[in-house]
Amino acid sequence: MILRMRHRAPNLLSGIAVLQRWAVVLIFLTALPGPALKGQTGGDNTYEFLNLSHSAFANATGGISVASWRSDLTLPYFNPAMLNAAMDNDISLSFSSWFAGIRYGYASWAHSTATAGNFAGGISFASYGTFTEADEAGNITGSFTAAEYGFNIIWSWQIDSSFSVGVNLKPVISNLERYFSAGLCADIGATYRNERLLLDAGLVIRNAGLQLIGYTGDGGEPLPFEIIAGATKRLAHAPFSFSLTLRHLEKPDMTFDYNPEDDAGQGGFGENILRHIVLGVEILPSDAFWIGAGLDYQRRAEMRTGQRTGMAGFTAGFGIRTKAFELAFAHGAFHPAGGSNHITVTLKPDIIFKKTEHAEP
Repeated sequence: MILRMRHRAPNLLSGIAVLQRWAVVLIFLTALPGPALKGQTGGDNTYEFLNLSHSAFANATGGISVASWRSDLTLPYFNPAMLNAAMDNDISLSFSSWFAGIRYGYASWAHSTATAGNFAGGISFASYGTFTEADEAGNITGSFTAAEYGFNIIWSWQIDSSFSVGVNLKPVISNLERYFSAGLCADIGATYRNERLLLDAGLVIRNAGLQLIGYTGDGGEPLPFEIIAGATKRLAHAPFSFSLTLRHLEKPDMTFDYNPEDDAGQGGFGENILRHIVLGVEILPSDAFWIGAGLDYQRRAEMRTGQRTGMAGFTAGFGIRTKAFELAFAHGAFHPAGGSNHITVTLKPDIIFKKTEHAEP
């Protein structure tokens, strides 16, 4: 278990040394000049697919989770410090369906060591489908595809029983028809766990980096940089946990006036505060089953129409788990016309193969 490492001073010094080297890399990335670190909420950055949530649990509880301490290998995608020894040798597979035939997913595997911390490798993809190609006169000339890929090299270190830190190095490639782009970014995160208060907290700097190769030959387009903080509180005598996540701390103003000629205001200070907040709740009727629900107010505000908003911004899902695997499903509502669906399967090969060996005569 990961707690055995906290009493080994040489191991701790080794972990701190590794963290220092990673910190140098992150400081370099975050100090890059230009617009790469501007706070944006979407539409003004390249590689926006990096903000897609691959975890069914996170999607069920609002769309993002940076502080829920659980054995779910999809969660370090948003906060690398959440990678822990309980995920050792786990395999996680996620698939999501979006609008207009868009599909995206994530696959990862974790490995823990007694002296060097926890490691995980993963790959994410977003496939935008096949498109009809035509010339300027409207003549069909063929078809083309569009897809983007992100590679995840995650490392975490548990400093003691309460604090953990982690880094996720992410090379990115994008191929949209004949246009190619490549970039490099990283996440750095920290978590805090207090068992006495049943409280988890997390802080992460995401997508700090740069575009190395632009679609037209010139790099430097801004990445979807973001600072996120969150906390999860469990109840001692009831099967509930509540989460609060604050997104885009680097961007005080989250409102956007889509129609400058419209006299209707954006709701003032209170409205802007709400747009930073994602709320989630998890219900645990038993150890083998959980139910989640959440609200992303920013999504609800942006999907609001003059007629009705419906369930836009709300999310819900559930999970079934055993010692050997977990199957989770979530649905997120964007608009009365529809939403997105997410499936995550987590496998524990050590337990699966152990049971298979015991079953043999």
